[in-house]
Amino acid sequence: MRILVSNDDGIDAPGIARLTEAARRVSEDVWVVAPDRKHTAAGPSLTIAQPMTMEKRGDRRFACSGRPADCVVSAFAWLFENDRKPDLVLSGINDGRNVAEDLAYSGTLGIAREATFWGVPAIGFSQVKNPEITDEGELWLSAFIGKLWDKRAQWAAQGHWLSVNLPTRLPAEVRQPVIGRDKIASKADVVEEDGDRTVIIVPRGRPHTSIEGDENSMIDAGFVTVNRLNWFGGTRLEDELVAGL
Repeated sequence: MRILVSNDDGIDAPGIARLTEAARRVSEDVWVVAPDRKHTAAGPSLTIAQPMTMEKRGDRRFACSGRPADCVVSAFAWLFENDRKPDLVLSGINDGRNVAEDLAYSGTLGIAREATFWGVPAIGFSQVKNPEITDEGELWLSAFIGKLWDKRAQWAAQGHWLSVNLPTRLPAEVRQPVIGRDKIASKADVVEEDGDRTVIIVPRGRPHTSIEGDENSMIDAGFVTVNRLNWFGGTRLEDELVAGL
């Protein structure tokens, strides 16, 4: 099995080192293509018709000057152009949970989304900040990836991917939460005003709003959460409406 690992925190982030090591316990054929720097809320954004630099950082390890989803595109379109494509794409481990509106904003999940366009199963991993890292937990994570791979026929439908949030400590029981709401950007800080020109900053962070059964409530209770997402979430209009347009 060939595994591609990427992230949005940058190739030197601790989370991708952990995920890569977990992947190597599952397969000997693991490749890393990750951004050369941190990207926050990059979503599925791509670099089109502009140069990107791919720098080899070691055996089967490349840094990409583009955005997180670019790493998938560059891997499939360039690195593996004349070679066997990956069987599984893993992204993360993101430094912080990805819940609620993050499902649309997250570069971690943008990587997984892009992988589905290439017909490859994908899993995005995120974890609360300042987790407790133990050998037992890291071995559990590897086994968990192996279980998800073994059961891929039950979740890897076309256009679908998994979002996994890890609590402070592993091992942990797994739950499927409802998708909550935890809005970022509730305010903007004005840092400079000069006539018609105003400079603002939308600060990091969110209130960690939670309702019973959502991702935040379950992560805070110590559970691993798993959601299956898809990119084709269209809702048909009534035929009468379309006929009248």
